[in-house]
Amino acid sequence: MKFFARPGKTNHITPLRATAGALVVLAASAGLTAANSAPDPEPAAKKTADWNSSAYRGSVQVVRAQDEKAAAKDKTLEGVVFEDSNKNSKQDANEPGLPNVTVSNSRDVVTTDGQGRYELPAFENMTAFVTQPRGFQVPVDENNVAQFSYIHLPEGSPKLKYGGIAPTGELPAAVNFPLTRSAATQSPDQSCAIGADVQTYNQKEVEYARKGAFADLAARTDYTGCGALFIGDLVGNDLSLFAQTRELTSMLNGPARFLPGNHDIDFDSLDGVHEFDTYRAQFGPEYYSYDTGKTHVVALSTIEYPTKVPAKRSDYTYQLGKQQLEWLRADIAKVPKNKAIVLAGHSPLLEYFFNDEHTTKEVKDIYKILKGREVVSLGGHTHMSENLRKGDLMKGWLDEVGEAGLPFTHLTVPAVAGQWYGGRVTETGYPTSLQQDGTPPGILTLDIKNTKITERFTPTGADESDQMAVGLNTPAYRDWYEENVDKEYGTIQPLENPLSVSRNGLAKDTWLTTNFWMGSTGSKVEVSIDGQDPVKSTRTQSLTGETALTGAKYSDPVAIAEQFVYGGGLPEKTSHLWRLELPNDLKTGSHTAEVTATDVHGRSFTDKLEFEVTD
Repeated sequence: MKFFARPGKTNHITPLRATAGALVVLAASAGLTAANSAPDPEPAAKKTADWNSSAYRGSVQVVRAQDEKAAAKDKTLEGVVFEDSNKNSKQDANEPGLPNVTVSNSRDVVTTDGQGRYELPAFENMTAFVTQPRGFQVPVDENNVAQFSYIHLPEGSPKLKYGGIAPTGELPAAVNFPLTRSAATQSPDQSCAIGADVQTYNQKEVEYARKGAFADLAARTDYTGCGALFIGDLVGNDLSLFAQTRELTSMLNGPARFLPGNHDIDFDSLDGVHEFDTYRAQFGPEYYSYDTGKTHVVALSTIEYPTKVPAKRSDYTYQLGKQQLEWLRADIAKVPKNKAIVLAGHSPLLEYFFNDEHTTKEVKDIYKILKGREVVSLGGHTHMSENLRKGDLMKGWLDEVGEAGLPFTHLTVPAVAGQWYGGRVTETGYPTSLQQDGTPPGILTLDIKNTKITERFTPTGADESDQMAVGLNTPAYRDWYEENVDKEYGTIQPLENPLSVSRNGLAKDTWLTTNFWMGSTGSKVEVSIDGQDPVKSTRTQSLTGETALTGAKYSDPVAIAEQFVYGGGLPEKTSHLWRLELPNDLKTGSHTAEVTATDVHGRSFTDKLEFEVTD
């Protein structure tokens, strides 16, 4: 983040006195990779070709029936999946069909025959789609939105504020899915960009997103094959902003795919049938799958509203519903056991922050379907970062996972919007927007080599070397916290001398804190004070079956300093905070702490903090 020290610079910060608007920063973000640590791997699947000139632009081929009356009686959707050699989105005489490609009507799942042909039962309000196979890519439109589906809704949506789906007419004679060969998706090395909660409520926030995360993505070329997947809450209830979302994805250097969140809904039709119609008209199916490299990606729709009573916007639950669950079961059954699976939904399957409040209804069924597979689960929704590994356990999960803990990695992806575009707007043109757990906004990337998946977080406006925030949790800080925690954030006077602790304070528990944003079980944080031998910090949450610890002792003082003074959430608990109690015999004067954080994959990052001990 721009207000943090840049890599290679000692984090020497002079505390500011309490003045209105004064910036209080307790620490900097991560610095250089430690010289004696494992080197950072090269990002997978780097591409240098100009995406705009090489992208496969086109659409699904819809062949209309000559006899509309006969088509109206037809209950079968048929067509061909074919190699579109000349990239004109039409199957020409010399373009063969492709066998063994998966096609679905969002309920049934079939594979094409030797000539690339498929047949599926047709029904009202059906979305049919092809699962992109490895070594091929579906076309994208002028905004880089992937084109791989067809909606069948003859009369269109009921009257909706944001339009919904226009009448599609009777069932076509054929729906043909064009594909082109792709070295990018054939490669076993992939990088998949994941964006959670863009969640723009107005044009001002669209510009924040443009100058922030989307400008960062526009400068990258490593995700050309896998593309970017935006996992829900694309906008903030105003679906007219979907057009701006599409315009933002026109900046990308790869295909854009989406799934819906609880703010992407036609709230004038919460009937269990049409609430995602405007989303589907703009972006495609509510749920679907695609292959890239040796990975099968499944995008799920995890937000469901009750249908028997008038529903409020807040009445949603985390669940798939019967039809989607059956589709998931059939889809996974078609996937070879030697492929990795990335399972993405808007809401997490399980989460640390709300571990005793929110659970995906069908999570046990999902675990059974994926048993024995190499899986990483993705969610957004909560506007924070969680890196939960196999075997992790919180008390609130016991009914779902038992004493054995999580069956595979669950990642909660930090939001593009951060804390809803709150906080200070910096000279870069977008807000600091620290989230509820102190994580800055940004983009998560999955680097995949064969079937090994490694997560990588890029804070907005920064790079992969920025991975932590380091500060001091002192008695004075905790008193300031308790004095102000119930006040309106953004109006609070900053703490004086946040990097200073008295000798008396050392005797009353003063911790050097490290918020290692993608830290997890298996991570290690060590601190060297004044060049002495490194000492291990202790993680505040062990994830061995306990409840979440909250309050000033378990908060991130760096994030609190920013959010109390400039507005934001309350980072009073997090799964990725480490603490080291400072020795009570430190001499009066200035001291330097060097922090080295090593993640579960062996990558190390360093940061320095200067602080003062007074009499």
